[in-house]
Amino acid sequence: MADGPLIVQSDKTLLLEVDHPRSGDARRAIAPFAELERAPEHVHTYRLTPLGLWNARAAGHDAEQVVNVLLEYSRYPVPHALLVDVAETMARYGRLQLVAHPTHGLVLQATDKAVLAEVLKSKRTAGLVGDRLGDDSVVVHPSERGHLKQVLLKLGWPAEDLAGYVDGEKHPIDLSPTDPAHEDKPWAMRPYQQQAVEGFWHGGSGVVVLPCGAGKTIVGAGAMAKSGTTTLILVTNTVSARQWRDELVRRTTLTEDEIGEYSGARKEIKPVTIATYQVLTTKRKGVYTHLELLDARDWGLVVYDEVHLLPAPIFRMTADLQARRRLGLTATLVREDGREDEVFSLIGPKRYDAPWKDIEAQGYIAPADCVEVRLTLSDRDRMAYATAEPEDKYRLAATAAGKNRVVEQIAAAHPDDQVLVIGQYLDQLEELGDHLDAPVITGATTVRERQRLFEAFRSGEISRLVVSKVANFSIDLPEASVAIQVSGSFGSRQEEAQRLGRIMRPKQDGRTAHFYAVVSRDTVDQDFAAHRQRFLAEQGYAYRIVDAEDLGVVQ
Repeated sequence: MADGPLIVQSDKTLLLEVDHPRSGDARRAIAPFAELERAPEHVHTYRLTPLGLWNARAAGHDAEQVVNVLLEYSRYPVPHALLVDVAETMARYGRLQLVAHPTHGLVLQATDKAVLAEVLKSKRTAGLVGDRLGDDSVVVHPSERGHLKQVLLKLGWPAEDLAGYVDGEKHPIDLSPTDPAHEDKPWAMRPYQQQAVEGFWHGGSGVVVLPCGAGKTIVGAGAMAKSGTTTLILVTNTVSARQWRDELVRRTTLTEDEIGEYSGARKEIKPVTIATYQVLTTKRKGVYTHLELLDARDWGLVVYDEVHLLPAPIFRMTADLQARRRLGLTATLVREDGREDEVFSLIGPKRYDAPWKDIEAQGYIAPADCVEVRLTLSDRDRMAYATAEPEDKYRLAATAAGKNRVVEQIAAAHPDDQVLVIGQYLDQLEELGDHLDAPVITGATTVRERQRLFEAFRSGEISRLVVSKVANFSIDLPEASVAIQVSGSFGSRQEEAQRLGRIMRPKQDGRTAHFYAVVSRDTVDQDFAAHRQRFLAEQGYAYRIVDAEDLGVVQ
């Protein structure tokens, strides 16, 4: 304890000294229950929150383990009151349990009668429960299973859902025994993918967190094989839907005829149906017209790809799917809207989480070099920025004309690499496309044209591609090894993680991936960049800062 890397403070913050020889061990040990708040160069600040502690509890960690971690890595004595608070907070999880009852269907039962009395006194639970069965249990309307879990979490008494799941309609699915690229070679899931499937299946529902490029689709396929039932897969867009279909055909015994696409373009319902969030959240005359898809088959499994992006209406729909097994897949549980509690209560707790650096060390994702290139605005641009209205400042800073030259220099420094340029302002992207003589993909690009350009990029036919936010998620470009970010969704941490993920597929020759963020100095662009980098700092990635004038030395 005398020389630990961690300082535990009574306000529930944990300060981690990054340069300490044991900081890596400490970071991994506190990751299941502590949330990163700030990550400058030398000291990272984590916070203990009720949701983080309940997530750990649901994943099988108990208060004794958490306390032991804090004591083992702390440099100074840990405040006793904090240790008591950790134990009491974690003890709140599971005092209420949802269970199946032979005659009354779904029942909320309590190991602590006073807690049940307290939550039933709340107006929020009115209408969600029925008759009292005694002083320790109450009937729950099955249709309110999800809504009740949301309410109980907000009341500070998260329920442990032990009510089980319907089996769903059987449909045989097995993993392919051979590698599609080498028919004579056996193929199997990687150890961490297998562990992720087992962790999910043991819990019954919940979220698997894996780095981009680590094979989340394979985990989904493994869960489907384990389930052996009809499956509904929800994805971010049509390109992603088709990548899922192709990967399932390659990696499982499913045929194309067994997989349906339910999107803006097609409305197929098959034993495995892949639907976009967009089509499910489409409203006509105030009504979600495609909700019947949720009841179109007796689904045994529902998979949510990129669960950190779930639109609010999908949460409401998911509240009605609590009897189905639910698997959420994501590279980060960070949500910019702060609705992580909704994911916890409706999809389920975190069942498996692999640190990016651990997967990199095993050789399954490429090592990455992260560079923030700071550009000094011209006098003219500085004056325009200084006198702009607050709502216009970020766009002005993010689209500064000097960024075009910087991007050209970076691309020129990587003549033999596949380079992605990523941003969010379309006029800026069109300009960059002209400067680099590269095609541009935006939301207006047709799905067919997107697929054609992505395929040309994968094959090496084109080596430069300029993309808008449409390429943030679920796009598989294994050959991309350089990404240049010129603008983003303000301070979005999850977007930063996804963009780095575009280039982290392992390279055949073991090359390092390069991620550049081009930032305008002394502006909100720089402030947002600092915020976006927090999640990656937690994963162990450090950004080097280089002045745009010194780009000649960046290789």
